[in-house]
Amino acid sequence: MEIALYEPQIPQNSGNIARLCAATNTPLHFIGKLGFSLSDKYLKRAGLDYWEFVDYKVWKSFDSFHEYCSDKTIYLATSKGKVIYSDVIYQKDDILLFGSETTGLNDYILSMFESKYKIKIPFVNVRCLNLSNSVSIILYEALKQQKFDNLLK
Repeated sequence: MEIALYEPQIPQNSGNIARLCAATNTPLHFIGKLGFSLSDKYLKRAGLDYWEFVDYKVWKSFDSFHEYCSDKTIYLATSKGKVIYSDVIYQKDDILLFGSETTGLNDYILSMFESKYKIKIPFVNVRCLNLSNSVSIILYEALKQQKFDNLLK
């Protein structure tokens, strides 16, 4: 599994996601214009001292990222999705793509993928869930399906 964040805005969320990626040995991609510096003190604090265990890459554009992963399946987490995240059968080399906390994934990106790749977490009464919580929910479902390969010692 790999996690991709498109234009994340809140450093604490990205730091929490980086810590999750360190704990699960999951590569992390930052795509596009970030709302913070990767040296931001809040990002570092949220990721604690785990940054050395995070395999992360930074991509200037979605197109360059998309070219990199052209041979992989990408699932887009979006409230516009029709498929519930737990109904997907994930493969170990799939990528989970999440949008910005403020705007989600833009129409350009959404239009590039069939609806079967647009997944959602069911909820009511709110516009969206916290980004780092959403990543955790979906990533752990995917890892559970992989029987937590390489995580159980």
